[in-house]
Amino acid sequence: MQDPNEDTEWNDILRKKGILPPKETSKEDEEEEELALQQQSVVKTYESMTLEELAENEDEFGEEDEAAMEMYRQKRLAEWKATQMKNQFGEVVEISAQDYVKEVNKAGEGIWVVLHLYKAGIPLCTLINQHLSVLARKFPQTKFLKSISTTCIPNYPDHNLPTIFVYFEGDMKAQFIGPLVFGGMNLKQDELEWRLSESGAVKTDLEENPKKQIEDKLMSSIRTSLPKRKDSDDSDEDY
Repeated sequence: MQDPNEDTEWNDILRKKGILPPKETSKEDEEEEELALQQQSVVKTYESMTLEELAENEDEFGEEDEAAMEMYRQKRLAEWKATQMKNQFGEVVEISAQDYVKEVNKAGEGIWVVLHLYKAGIPLCTLINQHLSVLARKFPQTKFLKSISTTCIPNYPDHNLPTIFVYFEGDMKAQFIGPLVFGGMNLKQDELEWRLSESGAVKTDLEENPKKQIEDKLMSSIRTSLPKRKDSDDSDEDY
């Protein structure tokens, strides 16, 4: 008579059909399964712990867990460093000419810098500073700077204001000079965000240029308001 607990392909088929009862689990198999679950639980415990928790509970784990603990400690440390790097800015910082080399040219590896040259009393400069303050919080991995134009660059002409320079790892990648480039006082925050994203300075979640949406609506409005042309047949009847 065939043993129903025997590991054969035919017995597996019969078990799936419900003809044979489920295979009996030996005590050794149960112990192995329990050990595997315990090890899995320990791994999940490591994964859910912060760096501080790993340090606090270090004495509770055995020697066989030290390698796993060290692995997850290094993983958590790398994640923490990455987060710190991404969120190291978050505000618009005022700089002088003396700060320029350090803050711009030597900003660091992988760092984008947005520098706004402005002057008090110029409304568009004030508007852009307001927009940049919001964008600096939205994109804390980008360094946002501002400087009074003549403080940063002696004799810099006012008709070039506002001016925005975009740098990456010390190299200039884009420049926006003068009020016409920004579209005057109608400049919206998301439009400036789109401009900066095109230069690479920020990674926007905008799917298309918001300025284009306004232009499309304007053109649609103009077409709707235009008087309809008469058909050619109607024109012929007039003669």
